[in-house]
Amino acid sequence: MKNKFSKIGLDIVGIILALVCLSPFYIIIVNSFKTKGELFESTLALPSSLMLDNYTKSWEQLDFIKVLGNSLIITIVSIVFIILFASMAAWMLQRTNSKLSNIILFLFISSMLVTFQSIMLPLINIMGKLKLLNVPGIIFMYIGFGCASAIFLYHGFVKGIPKELDEAALIDGCTKWQTFRYIIFPLLKPISITVAILNTVWIWNDFLLPSLVINTPETRTIPLSMFSSLGNIQNNGI
Repeated sequence: MKNKFSKIGLDIVGIILALVCLSPFYIIIVNSFKTKGELFESTLALPSSLMLDNYTKSWEQLDFIKVLGNSLIITIVSIVFIILFASMAAWMLQRTNSKLSNIILFLFISSMLVTFQSIMLPLINIMGKLKLLNVPGIIFMYIGFGCASAIFLYHGFVKGIPKELDEAALIDGCTKWQTFRYIIFPLLKPISITVAILNTVWIWNDFLLPSLVINTPETRTIPLSMFSSLGNIQNNGI
C-alpha cells in the first residue's frame, strides 16, 4: 500500500515538474497569437482570436527561408568537420603514447579555459586581413573552437576501444585510414552523437560570433536576423 501511494506521489511530482518545464512554451505559443493590447493585459490568458499577422510579419521581416538555409549550412558543415577532425586527432593522440602526444592533448584541453571574449577582437582582425569573414570564416572558427572539447571527449572514449583491433586491422592489410574508417569510426557512434548534439545547440543558438563575422544581410543566421528584425520593428514603432 505504501509503495502504491509513493508511486502516486512521484507521478504527481513528475506531472508538476513537467508542467513547469512546459510553461514557457505555452506562454510563447499563446502570446504569439495576441495583439499588443492583449499581451500587456495578461501573458497567461488565452487570446480572444487567433491573429496570424504576427507570423506573416515575422516571416517577411526575417526572410526566414534564406536565414534558415544559412543557419543549416553553417551548422551542418561545422559539425561534420568537427566530428571528422576531432575523432581522427583523438584516435591518433591516444594510440601514440608519447610525451609529444600528451603535450598536444594538454594544449587542446588548456585551450578550453580561454574565453572567446578575451581573443575575439584580435581574432576578427586577423580573419579580416585574411578575407575569411562571412560564412567560410565563421565555419572555420566554429571548427577551431569546437574541436578542443570534442577531442577531449573522443580521447576518453577511444581509451575504451582495445588496441588489438587496430593491430588486427593492420595485420589484415588495412592502412591507417582504412583502420579508422572501417574499424574505429563506427565504434565512435555514441560519442559522435553526443558531440553533434552539444555543438549543434551551441552553433545554432550562437549570436556573438555571427554578429562579429557576418557583415552582409544575405548571410545572416536566424539569431542575427531576429535581432536585426526586432530592432527594425522597435524603430518603426510597431
